[in-house]
Amino acid sequence: MQNDGSGKNLNEPLDYLKTIEIISVILNLLYVILLMRENIWCWICGIVGSALGAYLMFHSKLYSETILYLFYVAIGFYGWYIWYSKGIEKEFKIKKWSWQKHLTALVIGLTGAVSFALFFSKNTDADYPWVDAHTTVFAFVASYMQAHKILSSWIFWIIINGVTVWLYGTKGLDFYSGQMVVYFILSTWGYWEWWKRSKQI
Repeated sequence: MQNDGSGKNLNEPLDYLKTIEIISVILNLLYVILLMRENIWCWICGIVGSALGAYLMFHSKLYSETILYLFYVAIGFYGWYIWYSKGIEKEFKIKKWSWQKHLTALVIGLTGAVSFALFFSKNTDADYPWVDAHTTVFAFVASYMQAHKILSSWIFWIIINGVTVWLYGTKGLDFYSGQMVVYFILSTWGYWEWWKRSKQI
């Protein structure tokens, strides 16, 4: 433990951030597990975990990720409303998109990602703005799809989570990086579970 000679712990800010990171990771993992089970309480875990995540990403100078986590908070309220209003157990079922809708999603995602990357690379001190922007914008797309129970949203998450393992690892966000490894596994499992349920409809 280091101090400045006055007894003040110099590691205190780091310890504080790690505590927030751990709490956020636990809530985020609960979100994915409950989402796989189509449990509406997933959105509450996601809202709180994402709010903590936004603070951490801003502190780590990952500004696109900061916006992403704030978006997660907003999509959490949106997802809760959609699932509650449509009814989880009866009317609101897992759906599949046509290739035209997927193409539209990809075009929107790429356009948004390039725009974010150019802005943050030129106007801020952001680290890895191009990688950060692509994972962020496509997470916007995947989150919207998941709120509407689109099966292929899990495929987007598999790719996003795989890339984000490296991104968070480079910033020393060890718990978040580990979380993304688990997310990668859970996303694969989630796709399989939703695919099986979609066959029963």
